[in-house]
Amino acid sequence: MSSSASRSVVQRLRRLDVCAVSDALDKLGLGGQVTELRQLAGQARIAGRIVTVKLGTGEPPPGPPRHLGCTAIEMSGPDDVIVVEQRTGIEAGSWGGLLTLGARMRGVAGVVADGPVRDIDEARAYDFPVFGRALTSLTARGRVVEKGTQVPIQVGQVEVQPGDYVIADNSAVVFLAAGQVARVLEAAEAIAAREAAMAKAILAGTPIGDVMSGSYENMLDH
Repeated sequence: MSSSASRSVVQRLRRLDVCAVSDALDKLGLGGQVTELRQLAGQARIAGRIVTVKLGTGEPPPGPPRHLGCTAIEMSGPDDVIVVEQRTGIEAGSWGGLLTLGARMRGVAGVVADGPVRDIDEARAYDFPVFGRALTSLTARGRVVEKGTQVPIQVGQVEVQPGDYVIADNSAVVFLAAGQVARVLEAAEAIAAREAAMAKAILAGTPIGDVMSGSYENMLDH
């Protein structure tokens, strides 16, 4: 997908909410929802193209030593969300304060971490969106290492590829495979439009039972 096409996808995704996208996945028989991660910093919903980071134990890949996350930050920008896998079971930060500052300076849309994050007060002070599984004070140093950037990762039960897309808010984190994103966007936009019309009817005084009977229950069948 070209950079202009990817930017268009991100712009359309940012006009939606997580639940409309989740409903679209249900309608199409697709997965991608991860409901156990929480927004730990920032107030805004985020959406963007995914840059992946995989953390693990043992030795880092060969080459000059680099702190985890730095490569991902340097290749990311405003249309990107950095997604980190830290599923080792070891309590160790998968994201921290200086990384937050570096990502904010690059204009990165936000971070999703399947693992503990630390220095969360710094992220909150910057109003930088961070989603994660838990909080910790424990450093990654001596505990986990970066195993790769822009490699396949797993978040919850979802397999995530570099260049996939993500949308996240206080309801959930939802991942969209790049090859399916056009179908999902089309379905989600139709669902959002129908829900907006229903909300307008409720505001106009139509009884909610009349608005939601049939139309809402069967929304995903068409």
